[in-house]
Amino acid sequence: MTVRVVLVDDHPVFRIGMAALLGSLAGVEVVGTAAGAAEARALLTGDGAPGADVVVMDLDLGDGSGIDVTREVVAARPGTAVLVMSMHEDDDAVVAAVRAGARGYLVKSAPPEQVERAVRAVAAGEMILGPTVAERAMAYVLGGRSAVRVPFPRLTDREREVLDLVAGGHDNVVIARRLGLSAKTVRNHVANVLTKLEVPDRSAAIVRARAEGLGGAGTPAR
Repeated sequence: MTVRVVLVDDHPVFRIGMAALLGSLAGVEVVGTAAGAAEARALLTGDGAPGADVVVMDLDLGDGSGIDVTREVVAARPGTAVLVMSMHEDDDAVVAAVRAGARGYLVKSAPPEQVERAVRAVAAGEMILGPTVAERAMAYVLGGRSAVRVPFPRLTDREREVLDLVAGGHDNVVIARRLGLSAKTVRNHVANVLTKLEVPDRSAAIVRARAEGLGGAGTPAR
């Protein structure tokens, strides 16, 4: 059985890359793509809809909301499963997507094997969440909004530790000494943090980190 997929994302590089990935999988066929909400509606809810089994849906579309499009697709095509793939992994986004009828939720940094598993799972009628999303969702369900929230869950523990020291005003040399790492390794961690937080520089990362309560790892060395 071939799983027919439609991709909805306003970032052409991501859309093209995801189409190439899915098209390389056995038993998966990309039958359409859309670059925005209006294009997705025309493609998925009209009379000439391609009969997709799965829609891979971004939440931030240039001309509308992926949540709204998800709700409309599910209403118009009950047999079509929506798999959200977004940069957002906050509780509100996940809850809104599920309430709109999405059958799965992954972050865009998910590795190819997770993407393949998720597409096949939602096509088979299962509900699936990526690991970091599932962890946050479980905390949300068990503890509500009072549950302890890990800042920037997409970061590794070491990257979060480095970011905490960066937000505390320490330079790479001090961070390397404190963590027993080489300066090069610290630079790599900082670069990864900037990429994952989608910020342009160290100063912007510090602002984001302090807003999340980081930066309390001691007083900067003079």
